[in-house]
Amino acid sequence: MNRPLTLMSFGAVLALATTPLLANGSIPNGKQKAATCFACHGTDGNAVDPQYPRLAGQYNLYLQQALHEYQDGQRNNPIMKGMAATLSNQDIEDVAAYFSSLPTKLDTLKGHIGGDK
Repeated sequence: MNRPLTLMSFGAVLALATTPLLANGSIPNGKQKAATCFACHGTDGNAVDPQYPRLAGQYNLYLQQALHEYQDGQRNNPIMKGMAATLSNQDIEDVAAYFSSLPTKLDTLKGHIGGDK
């Protein structure tokens, strides 16, 4: 077996092994399920208080991973652990679909050298 074919085969196996986290959530259901998130993260996912992360426009799979990590204790935040504890896998997919679908108001260049002032 040649090297490119071996690498392709390995990549296919790896892709199949990582499929549990898919971006299959429902945006409308996610908006309903995310209602408790709005108090800190904002209805549009763009929190105005800097202590709360902006979720709008984040990668769907990143949001899913973060919520799973709050559930299993890999991320240590008592508030988010409590919020994530009651979410099913479908809830997580839906909430991630909602927040990832929103436009971000994050402007990383404003105020930096070469950015708008």
